[in-house]
Amino acid sequence: MLSKNQLGFLYMFMSICAFSLMDLIVKWSVDYPLGQVLFFRGFFGVIFYFFVIPRERLRNFYETKRPGLHFLRCFSGLIALIAIFIAIRKLPLATVVSISFAAPIFTTIFSIFLLNEKVGIFRWLAVFVGFIGIIVITEPGISELNIYYIFPIIFCLGLSYVAITIRQLSSTEPVWLISFYFSLSITLLSFFTIPQGWVMPSLNHLMLLSLIGIFGGVANLWLSQSYKYSEVSLVTPLKYLALVFAIIFGYLIWEEIPTIKTLVGSILVIISTLIIFRREIYKKKVITSKTIND
Repeated sequence: MLSKNQLGFLYMFMSICAFSLMDLIVKWSVDYPLGQVLFFRGFFGVIFYFFVIPRERLRNFYETKRPGLHFLRCFSGLIALIAIFIAIRKLPLATVVSISFAAPIFTTIFSIFLLNEKVGIFRWLAVFVGFIGIIVITEPGISELNIYYIFPIIFCLGLSYVAITIRQLSSTEPVWLISFYFSLSITLLSFFTIPQGWVMPSLNHLMLLSLIGIFGGVANLWLSQSYKYSEVSLVTPLKYLALVFAIIFGYLIWEEIPTIKTLVGSILVIISTLIIFRREIYKKKVITSKTIND
């Protein structure tokens, strides 16, 4: 039998693998309209979540007391998803993944204004280091006026607000319901892109496109399970395996070789996010000890 920390470690590893495979298929799907790819991400995600709804909630699984917050989570999530899909299709995979690691930096900034959290000198230093990393990674895009470098940053902004809303929703809403509404919103949005023209996929392509939704669904579920069973400090560093997978896939399939600037910038962003995670954990321990002593 595996311990809770080992289970959390395993779930995080599987989540990273699933997300990486989803990114791989999204990059491969460049010949299909973006709206059609969104449909497969949303529709098969919806189908997946029907298998994880508890039996006692089958009749009223859709009920929620916080529709407004679900809407905000879905809206910001859609912006993030569209931005990252565009970026994956137009930029080297390792570059996109490296910039996406900066999401906790923006979450820290948003938490100040939206959650009234106090941020100390260490986290401000982490934010500064992270922004330097982003500038280093995106410098080629700035110098060449490549607009696509802005999309991973839009993804980080959207994902940061998603993190804030999920933090608020998770106090009353089950994880599967939060994810279900998001997948449903992706599916509904994709229908509006039908007039732009969809391409009829072959059977093999249909199966691959379907995996975008399945991988996305299981990856989110496994990520939540990882945080449920294990300490965040133990499993969070595993996230950076995604960069290793991106470099390998990018090189083997598309002959993409990450530049020195991408690698240096990604190291700065990773250091920044690790500092933020460590300070979050330290702050929680201090609050907990004060509560016990009081």
